[in-house]
Order: sequence, then structure tokens, then C-alpha cells
Amino acid sequence: MKKLYIIPFLLISLASLAQQSDLRSSVAKKADALEQKVIAWRRDFHEHPELGNTETRTAEIIAKHLESLGIMVKTGVAKTGVVGILKGGKPGPVVALRADMDGLPVTERVNIPFASKVKTPYNGQEVGVMHACGHDSHIAILMGVAEVLASMKKNIPGTVKFIFQPAEEGVPAGEEGGAALMIKEGVLENPKVEAIFGLHINAQTEVGKVTYRPGGTMAAVNDMKITVTGRQAHGAYPWSSIDPIVISAQIVNNLQTIVSRNLNVTENPGVVTIGAITGGVRSNIIPEKVEMLGTVRNFSKEDEAMFIERIKTIATKTAEAGGGTAEVKIPYSNHYPVTFNDIALTEKMLPSMKATAGADNVMLKPPVTGAEDFSFFQEKIPGLFVFLGGMPKGKDPLKTASHHTPDFYLDESGFVLGVKLLSNLTLDYMGMKK
Repeated sequence: MKKLYIIPFLLISLASLAQQSDLRSSVAKKADALEQKVIAWRRDFHEHPELGNTETRTAEIIAKHLESLGIMVKTGVAKTGVVGILKGGKPGPVVALRADMDGLPVTERVNIPFASKVKTPYNGQEVGVMHACGHDSHIAILMGVAEVLASMKKNIPGTVKFIFQPAEEGVPAGEEGGAALMIKEGVLENPKVEAIFGLHINAQTEVGKVTYRPGGTMAAVNDMKITVTGRQAHGAYPWSSIDPIVISAQIVNNLQTIVSRNLNVTENPGVVTIGAITGGVRSNIIPEKVEMLGTVRNFSKEDEAMFIERIKTIATKTAEAGGGTAEVKIPYSNHYPVTFNDIALTEKMLPSMKATAGADNVMLKPPVTGAEDFSFFQEKIPGLFVFLGGMPKGKDPLKTASHHTPDFYLDESGFVLGVKLLSNLTLDYMGMKK
């Protein structure tokens, strides 16, 4: 008798597969038709970048576009964020798509017609502002996705929440912002989001390629401040001092033993970097105090806890051995969790990625020691964060300008794949939940 149920089941499955194929075909045609529009949006945002928590012009353009599509819009979320809600014509899950909006305090050197010439005050000085990480492309891609999906509204089995997030790169001192503040203000509720997808353009990955990693894909980050206190003296009489500069040098060297001797490098990588040292005002004065700033990167909560404990122990005990003291603040001003791609969700969505980009163009990638505040969303709900190629074909990734640099450059021909990818991840996920 069991065989009687096989044919109806197969018919339903085949019908579902055919429907998903039709939706993908429709997405491809609509995305291709929008390509130049997406590129134009990106160029406009690139020419007019705004720093974290000040993305007012960017937010206004996004909101007007979403409203023109008939999408319900909320502005002023986490200061300058924009959230759009598109209710499909059929019942189903709520899926969120996220794009970050902010630029960086970097002065652009790229010779393009739409190069940024914006300058603005930052930390007490005037700086150039540039979309030196590709957030301008993320905004434009998600605006394109919104237009594609809004045109298919009656066939969407669920609700799409478009999250345009400010301040991914950080906020001014003393302010809140970014994904953490959006979550605090309820962006994942009303309606409650079931899963979230995001992408990041990559200037060292060839256009047409998509890379991903299940589990820990980008590092947790803690910044730190170490203050070493000794005893000031004349540089000619060092025996009268407790030299915080010598102690600091020893601390810097000793911290490197955490990775080489305490971390199981066969499981996860890790990084300890001291990026700034400040102490002294003159060649012949041994100062009383030295301050160091640094960053710590890990891929598991266990490694993160171990690193913090070892940093505190090494710094304080090294200082004591030299007769001084060390105060360690970690995290000092910011902390991002591991960007953790839900393993089950990643496995489910891999066929969708391959169907969109082509199986040969979807590749597993090693862990990335950079950090992303998309991780805060993933702490609350299952999420998948992937990387989209933005490097011109045939270029050497070791010779192309990296992110956060004045020469950062993107090949715009890769953007249309981003529109197709986020659209198909959304629709395919919804189709699986039927």
C-alpha cells in the first residue's frame, strides 16, 4: 500500500522544483534588466559616502526607493537605519536581508569619475571619507533585490525584511550603533525574523565567484588598551627609573607566544596585534607611562576566553617582573562576536548558491580574520553570510588593493550576481519551508 503514496509525493516534489526553477529564471531576467540601475546607485553612494551614524543622505535615497516599490518603510532605526517590509502574496516565513551603509575615514586615490572628494570631521580632525570596503555596492545590490522581489510580490510565499544598517565600521566615541543597536530596537521582531542572509563584496575574489564557509567564517574581535606605569627618570640615569618603554617592548614580544604556544593552530587561527604605542615626549626622558592599543581575533568562545586570560596574565606579570604595573582593558571600546554561519542553514542553501552562480563558481573559503557585526544578528537567529567576487578577471589577488585602503577598487560587473544571489536565497528558503 505504501507505493500508492509515492506518485503523488513525486508529483508535488517535481511541481515544487519546477516552480523554483521558474522563479529563478524570472529573477535572472529582472536582475539583468536592473544591472545598470544598480551600478548607477552604487556610483552615487560612492561619490557621497557618509560615516557611521551620519548616513542621512544615503538613508533618504533608500527610503524613497523602497516606498516607490510599495514596500512598508521605517526610518531612523538605530539612528539612521532603514527597514523595509515586503509581505508576499502567500503565507510563509519571514526572511531578512541586510546591507551595511557606512563609509570609512579614508582619502580616496582611485582615478574614477565618481571618486569621493568628501571631507568631514572625525576624532577631532578633518579626514577624507571613502567607501573603501564596498558598502556602497551592498546598498545598491539590496535596493536591486528589493525591486526584483517587489515585482514578484504575489508569488512570494512569505515576508521579506530589508535591513539597511548604519555604522558597521563602528560608531563615534560614546555612541551606540550598528547591528547591536538595531537588534536592541527590535529589528528582528514584528514580524519575527526566522533567518537572515547577507553578503560582502571582496576585492581579492574574481567577479562571478561566490565563496562561503560553514561555522566560524569571520573572527570575533576584541580591542584592548594596556597601560604600563613605571617611574620617570633622566635618560642618562636609567637605573633611577622603572622603564615602561622597555617593559612594553617585552610585553609586545611575550604576547606573541599566545598564538605560537597556547593556541591549538590545527583547529582555529588567532591573532594578537599591537597597533599603537604612545609614551614619552623627548629623547632624554624616560617616561612614567606607556599606552598600547591592540586587537585580538578568535574563532571560538573558548579561544577568546583563553586569549583574554593570557593577555592579562602576560601583561601584568611582565610589568611586575620589571618593577612596574600594567592595567589591561579588554574589550576596551568594541567587541564583535564570531560571524558564525549556521551549519544546517549553509548546507540547505548551498544548492541555491550553486544554481545561481554555477557549481564551479561557488567555493569553500578559509576563515577570515576580519570581523563583521552581522555576527550580532547570527547570535539571535540562523544566518548565512557569503562573499561576492569584485576583482576584475585575470588580476592577481595578492597585487590588488585590499579593503580599507585608498586604492580599493571594485569591478561593477559582479554586482548583478549579488542581486540574483540574495533574491534566490530568499525565494529558495521560503520554498523549502512550504
